[in-house]
Amino acid sequence: MKSCRFVTGQTLALTALSVGLSAGAAAPAAAPAKSPSAPAFIQGIHTSAPGKRELPLALQFVHECLAKEGVNAWVVEFNTRFDFQSRPEFADPKALNRNDVRRLLAACREHGIELIPMINCLGHQSWGKRNGRLLEKHPEFDETPGKFPGNEGIYCRSWCPRHPRVHEAVFALMDELIAACEARSFHVGMDEVFILADPDCPRCKGMAPAALFAEEVHRLHDHLQGRGCRMWMWGDRFLDGEKTGLGKWEASLNHTWPAIDAAPRDLVICDWHYNRAPDTPRFFAERGFHVVASPWRKPSVALAQLKIMRELAENPAFRDRTLGMLQTTWCGMAPFFRAWQAWESGKPAGKGAAAESARCFRELFQALRKKPVRRKPAAKPAD
Repeated sequence: MKSCRFVTGQTLALTALSVGLSAGAAAPAAAPAKSPSAPAFIQGIHTSAPGKRELPLALQFVHECLAKEGVNAWVVEFNTRFDFQSRPEFADPKALNRNDVRRLLAACREHGIELIPMINCLGHQSWGKRNGRLLEKHPEFDETPGKFPGNEGIYCRSWCPRHPRVHEAVFALMDELIAACEARSFHVGMDEVFILADPDCPRCKGMAPAALFAEEVHRLHDHLQGRGCRMWMWGDRFLDGEKTGLGKWEASLNHTWPAIDAAPRDLVICDWHYNRAPDTPRFFAERGFHVVASPWRKPSVALAQLKIMRELAENPAFRDRTLGMLQTTWCGMAPFFRAWQAWESGKPAGKGAAAESARCFRELFQALRKKPVRRKPAAKPAD
């Protein structure tokens, strides 16, 4: 990778990254992390959080679908869809509460499934014309307050990573979900962050996007580490969209990618690609990260990604960093489960994201059951 990019007339040098990017930032990234022993190959799925009324269906989903397919990790994207008590402004009686989540947790543990909560951090703070609840309740956290009325002309809003009170709120929500899920891992999202270092933000203007992104990665990582949680995140902002040819969605064209040089090496990078299977898991593993490959709707892509992960798992140099597969759904838990049930019963599952992701999930997990991924042991040192 190139050592720097020019951003708003300034050069972001890797020397700046290596010392934490700015005053008060976290310490430089550690050496590549090594697991004390290779854990089970992750066979995971990501869904949105079910609503309170969907709790019986969610329990059925665990017992009937996840257990049968051999899932051992379920990433549940809560965002603010939880009946929070630590921050009353985010209370939601229509969402799952702590007792509801404990029932899901018990069901997951019955089948050896790790429940991993998720909050989309930094980006994805709006969808369509509507802002997410974080910015609804605290519009002052917006990176671009007053700009883009009706969210016209943008994909999603971002919170300002340098607002003095945003992390107080976000960390409280994280901590409550960690406690409810008794979590050992936490997914922070951070994909598709397009609004960053806005020239009209009094705190971020003139900053390099990679510097701000790396700062935020460290803030979230350090908080979660202090809570005994391993941080998971999407990997697209660490990929150079120009150099890789992956473009602005599955990689970065807004110069966040140099932040990879300062990122903690114990991150779990969820490397998502939906239309082809580039060898980016190797890119992350070679740089010392633990990696999970993430497909969505196309079985051919999922199986190609699995092939890459098998090859990495058989390489002693990468075996401990080749963590597994994470199927994404992007349609809601209930529609996905109904589509999976239709496929299972031989009935038409319809068209769209639910049917396609359920089919992809079934074919991927069938391949995993037929030929489980075995990590090649590291070579013993010579006598």
